[in-house]
Amino acid sequence: MPDRTPVRLGEYESTLLETGQLTSRDVDRLHSLQTRDCLTLTRERTGWRLKADATVGVLVLDRVRVVITPKFAISGEQLMSWLAYALGTPVPATARRWATGPDGYADLVAAALVEECERLLREGLRRDYVRHRSIEPVLRGRLDVAAQATRRYGQLDQLHVRTFDREANIWDNRVLGSALKAALGLTSSPDLARALHGVAGAFPQAPTPAAALRALDHATYTRLNARYRPAHTWARLLLRGGGVTELLTDQGTTADGLLLAMPALWEAVVRRLGTEAAGPRGGHAVPGGSGVGITVRGDLGNASTFRPDLLLSLPGPDTAHRTLLPVDAKYKRYDRHGVSAADVHQLLTYSSGYASADAPTAVIVHPQPGGYAQRTLRVRGPKGLLGTLHVLGIDTRTPPEQAAVWIGSVLR
Repeated sequence: MPDRTPVRLGEYESTLLETGQLTSRDVDRLHSLQTRDCLTLTRERTGWRLKADATVGVLVLDRVRVVITPKFAISGEQLMSWLAYALGTPVPATARRWATGPDGYADLVAAALVEECERLLREGLRRDYVRHRSIEPVLRGRLDVAAQATRRYGQLDQLHVRTFDREANIWDNRVLGSALKAALGLTSSPDLARALHGVAGAFPQAPTPAAALRALDHATYTRLNARYRPAHTWARLLLRGGGVTELLTDQGTTADGLLLAMPALWEAVVRRLGTEAAGPRGGHAVPGGSGVGITVRGDLGNASTFRPDLLLSLPGPDTAHRTLLPVDAKYKRYDRHGVSAADVHQLLTYSSGYASADAPTAVIVHPQPGGYAQRTLRVRGPKGLLGTLHVLGIDTRTPPEQAAVWIGSVLR
């Protein structure tokens, strides 16, 4: 991989790049990322101003290598733990290397993939029967009578046969080979690159990264391949660029990078935290946010629908009835300033649409490094109480499992 100038900045920080550091192709790719709210690129008199939004990771451009580290909510040492928790996969031992890893998040994800692939190699790769058509000097499998008659005209010096052989060249392994190859383009660590090379040689590859992603999107797991699920989780993250959709797909090119949208991560974390906290108390998450959600009709254009990030069904005072509690994840500094009017209005709508009419309640969950916090907002109108909003701050410096216990005590 050619040498690229390293550029480091933190989440929500900006840096000035010289005009010659970005090619026209880089500018197109960065503008495409800008439309996805990953970063902002603006032209200045002396060059380009690149500002990271709520995004962390690595972006490999033609002449520079941009590394964006987490600054606001989740420390680098804890990021992989919370990411693994959100994805429902075991925390890799490599999560402890963030403080020393020069490329942080991207190297850790690649190292997590290597770790899982090495485990699969030790256990033995899964093999399955694969259909093959071939020409053999002796009969193996079944004779392809139609091919023998039309291509060899009945001659038997060479036989057209159809065989089923057990081999490792199956989709479970091919997607990992493609992901290992993608990881090689992201890392600049010689040790990690050697490990990727060593492991990648043992895995077949899919024809294209798109083919590997299609296989992952249609993946089903049984007792035969359940052990592949953690490795496939990290492979999917790498092949999708960390959650950022493919760039410039109409032109058949993509931006090399591994970018993680922190608000999306926080939403996934809150969904699992709330679900696990409600379970021991007889509650459960409502799949799909209770049907069609809250719908707005009659305006210009199509009808709009919105629903909370998480809707919990909890046992009420009367065991015959249950209550719904809408929970929304907010990746904002609500440990330093008050809840915005827009979020108050949004949560009041959720409480009115889902919670009981006599006690409309909703919950906001935000990250708060360094401790837990809880405060209650009561919104009143001329005719009395409109709703109660519970604002919960989650300590992101603790293990996620401990945060689930704290949320459970609040729900009680």
